[in-house]
Amino acid sequence: MQGSLSWLLRFVEGQQLSSLPRQSHRITMLAGLSVLNLFPLAALEVGQQWYWEIGNLKLHGQTFATSWFVILLLVIASLAATRNVQRVPSGIQNLMEYVLEFLRDLARNQLGEKEYRPWLPFIGTLFLFIFVSNWSGALLPWKLIHIPDGAELAAPTNDINTTVALALLTSLAYFYAGLSKKGLGYFANYVQPIPVLLPIKILEDFTKPLSLSFRLFGNILADELVVAVLVLLVPLLVPLPLMALGLFTSAIQALVFATLAGAYIHEAIESEGEEH
Repeated sequence: MQGSLSWLLRFVEGQQLSSLPRQSHRITMLAGLSVLNLFPLAALEVGQQWYWEIGNLKLHGQTFATSWFVILLLVIASLAATRNVQRVPSGIQNLMEYVLEFLRDLARNQLGEKEYRPWLPFIGTLFLFIFVSNWSGALLPWKLIHIPDGAELAAPTNDINTTVALALLTSLAYFYAGLSKKGLGYFANYVQPIPVLLPIKILEDFTKPLSLSFRLFGNILADELVVAVLVLLVPLLVPLPLMALGLFTSAIQALVFATLAGAYIHEAIESEGEEH
């Protein structure tokens, strides 16, 4: 684009039509358009990316690195809590049992007493991964770690690819839940109570993962940007209350995502006339 506009400008200037107001106005417009070449929209990206190349496939290395760090933290906490199980829990075992009870209540409230057990691992994993990811972005100084290509580390949920992947997993989960319980009769829900609702219910299948992914991504990105700007402007005490608020918001976002995932799965498996 830049080469073609430069050639066009040279061509117009070579025609020696600058005496005409109309042609002069066109030249000015073309010169203004050349400024847009500083931002090549065909290759628009947010920030610098650290790519891992596997054949023709490019992976966001910083997102994978921080995601594996979060997974490692969860694995270590799980192993530490179950290494020496005591009848009267204490320390890390007590904390993990409290977390498990919280997740059990969360899944039970959304899916009901009869249906929640098979889906507890999925909903619990979603909550724990998102919760630890969000808090890692708020508590850990990722930006102090220098990585190649000028990229910066951040929370995994700060990458839209991560939140979209989690939302698509949720969509696959509630489709699987509905089909495994109702078979092909699951699709009868698309025309109930009246067939005219078919386009709306199909549209819902696209809006659910979109709302899940963009809600989580937008809140985490906005929180990190606000804190980063305030740290640059007022680097002492002012950002601390916002950082505390960011921790609270991060926890709420994990809870909202897991709660909606459970609600969508319940919606897929509930029978007609059944009350939540």
